[in-house]
Amino acid sequence: MSGFSRRQFLAAGGSVSLAVALSGCASPIGSSFTGSQPQTADVIFWHLFGGGDGANMATMVEDAQASSRRSVESTLLSWGNPYYTKLSLSASSGRPPDVSIAHLSRLPLLAQAELIEPVGDQFRAQGVTEDKFTPAAWEKATVGGTPYAVPIDTHPFVLFYNTELAEKAGLLDPSGDGLTPMRNSDDFVAALQAMKDTNGLDFAAVASITADPSTCWRFFLMIYSGLAGPIVSDGGTEVTIDRAAMEETFAFMQGLTQGQELMPRNATATTSTTLFSQGRVGFLFDGVWQIPTYRGVEGLEFNVVPFPALLGPDPVAYADSHALVIPRAAGRSAQRTEDAVGFIKGLLDLSAIWADGGHVPAWLPVQESEEFLELKPQSNYTEAAFNAIYDPPGWYTGAGSDFQTAMGSVIASVLTGATDPTSGVAAMETSLKTFSTARPPV
Repeated sequence: MSGFSRRQFLAAGGSVSLAVALSGCASPIGSSFTGSQPQTADVIFWHLFGGGDGANMATMVEDAQASSRRSVESTLLSWGNPYYTKLSLSASSGRPPDVSIAHLSRLPLLAQAELIEPVGDQFRAQGVTEDKFTPAAWEKATVGGTPYAVPIDTHPFVLFYNTELAEKAGLLDPSGDGLTPMRNSDDFVAALQAMKDTNGLDFAAVASITADPSTCWRFFLMIYSGLAGPIVSDGGTEVTIDRAAMEETFAFMQGLTQGQELMPRNATATTSTTLFSQGRVGFLFDGVWQIPTYRGVEGLEFNVVPFPALLGPDPVAYADSHALVIPRAAGRSAQRTEDAVGFIKGLLDLSAIWADGGHVPAWLPVQESEEFLELKPQSNYTEAAFNAIYDPPGWYTGAGSDFQTAMGSVIASVLTGATDPTSGVAAMETSLKTFSTARPPV
């Protein structure tokens, strides 16, 4: 989408007002809006990681500082639209942080609005080159032939399973490292049926459906993408759905919750966590970031693998990636740029720590290292990072977007049985037309 201005981006980036963005005026965040670029450390770093991910990132930052003797001031901001609004405001003002985290699903807009620097010669001098990254992540980090971000991970939508229940159902591979291979949707459904029947369960699997549109969207796009291409194109301005493929996808998904009743038709995040933790279902459909949730649950032994091919001949994994970007700042000194690049390279080299949270390192020297290969279950689903499908590019798509909420709401209605597959296609097409014809407010 050419000609997308910074001003348009700021208006489209979220509903957070400038007053809210300036609420931290006593902090480096505030000074980045109101004065010169902060000089409180060699590198000012913004991220959106709380919980276990936040602890892992804090360890990486601390280790990067110690090894480089480069001071880093790390600031946690609110996840989703508020984060991207603050980032865009700071970059538009010309006084952003030196390094920030961005989801690759959000990257095209940041690049087109000229708010981030391309990945250039400074990175190549550090050995940060295309051949050292998971191809799907590097491709998504590239906009118009130019790379604009350094991917640190891929975090795919995957298949969790209870190993004890899977063994009773005869679903384990003889090696014990995974499930018996599933070649298509028939094999997948048969595995779910065996899990339910053999173990006397009410349901074989669970996924957050109710009030969790993003999970619904991930589940849907993974299956649909095995049959058809992006649902929008030309930067999100043209609706390009395959109606037959979409109806087939909806029918397959609804069959799991309705006729076969292999999954509950209503399930919140709490429902999903409870059922899987207590061994009341054998499978969980969720993102790899949930691994810390189940690690250490008493009595629960689980593994995680990529989804098999479902509709279509090849496996597909819905995914996003966290990436490191350098927001554009005309007044940034050459030394600060050098420090920013060195800090990013340091985080890449430490990304085995980051993998503890479930993420697949995008940096191949770490992904192929003995340290990561011995990390279970993370190294069991590395293949999913190579089969990744991301949100289609558009000013309105990406992590935490209203687009995901709208799409997920239609999908949830199909899964709960409130909408039949044909009507689901019509509802999604109507919603897509609204997004594709809307202009970013000026």
